[in-house]
Amino acid sequence: MPRPAWSLFAYKVIEPDEQLDLFACREVRLHLVARQLALGGFADRTLCGGLLPAQPRWSNLEQQSLRDRRLCVNCRSTLEAQRHGQLSAWPES
Repeated sequence: MPRPAWSLFAYKVIEPDEQLDLFACREVRLHLVARQLALGGFADRTLCGGLLPAQPRWSNLEQQSLRDRRLCVNCRSTLEAQRHGQLSAWPES
């Protein structure tokens, strides 16, 4: 069965751990990352534009993850814009 053009499967969640990365988000937030890295795009960035942690803890994006209070507001906004076709799913460099 083919998946719709937009689906939660296209994204991963980065979960914070005990030690926050100095170069990534310094708050305990969940961030979203495109599962399929695009050529010419930012392979080391979250949807909100933040750097990925050095050793990210990945999990699948589930519907309940979108209701998590720790979810980065900017990642959620970008996801919603992509969902409604307002932004390209893959940022250009």
